[in-house]
Amino acid sequence: MTNLLIKAIEGATKIAISGHIRPDGDCVGSCVGLRQYVTEQYPQKQVDIYLQPIRPEFEFLTGAQTIKTIPDNEAVYDLFICLDCGDTERLGDFSSMYENAKKTFCVDHHISNKGFADESVILADRSSTSEILCELLDIEKMSKACAEAFYMGIVHDTGVFKHQNTTKKVMYLAGDLLEKGVNQSKIIDDTFYKKTYIQNQILGRALLESILIMDGKVVFSAIKQSWFRFYGITAADLDGIIDQLRITEGVEVAILIYETEPSLYKVSMRSNEYIDVAKIAEEFGGGGHVRAAGCSIHGSSYDVINNITLHIEKQMVKLEEEEKLKGDWNHFVNKKIKEK
Repeated sequence: MTNLLIKAIEGATKIAISGHIRPDGDCVGSCVGLRQYVTEQYPQKQVDIYLQPIRPEFEFLTGAQTIKTIPDNEAVYDLFICLDCGDTERLGDFSSMYENAKKTFCVDHHISNKGFADESVILADRSSTSEILCELLDIEKMSKACAEAFYMGIVHDTGVFKHQNTTKKVMYLAGDLLEKGVNQSKIIDDTFYKKTYIQNQILGRALLESILIMDGKVVFSAIKQSWFRFYGITAADLDGIIDQLRITEGVEVAILIYETEPSLYKVSMRSNEYIDVAKIAEEFGGGGHVRAAGCSIHGSSYDVINNITLHIEKQMVKLEEEEKLKGDWNHFVNKKIKEK
């Protein structure tokens, strides 16, 4: 795996790095971390990052100030590296730059990624794209600035090392990054937990107006367009709401929706134990992970929730049938044992 990415980098003079729309902690961390590594190890190369505007709390990262938010459709890069991105549509306005590049490469951990680039490293069992990059690159050569970016990416996609994607391997890897001098408390507090007063108000209102359905197994909340106007918020201010909904007692699936344009809703889903929300998201052209996924759905808010819960119910019924069959089989086996 290492030679694949390094070979691509070494064969290019002009490199572009980009990630998915509405970049989160892992997307930003992986993009900034990779650029930092390449510019340190190959100072003669031109390396540019193209992303939508990032959250202010991510701007402390070295190199974050160089991020370009407007596509340069006239530019032709030797290598275009997609990070944490499942398909070209998720590149947003930068997809045309991807198409213009001489060579494309993708590093990702989303199970829905089918391998759209010329070359890809897709490892769905890794916690984050930042974790994969730490495997692909030489961690001994990483600077503190590089380590900070990758550490932040891992922190965000593991939910501060509490999600099911947190493995022994990623914990050891995080320890290696800490040895570079990373201030983990500051990164975790300032980029993951810290909220503005307005964000706390939105969180409170979303929780207050949330609704339990399906015998308390599902909780959902809908963010109204009027809230965006009244509070002067953006989609980035909604971070953390879905995770707070997920830990509601007795809930298996949490759903957060908000209207991005008339009759088009962005849907975020989280599950706790047995529902595969990635499969549900894929039904609507989205994707993600087994326990965290998203998509966009046309219709009213009621249509959206009804469509999502229909698929949740199908999975629940199927699981119940499987458990029943398993119980019948166990009963049959136990009966035969007793007969002997």
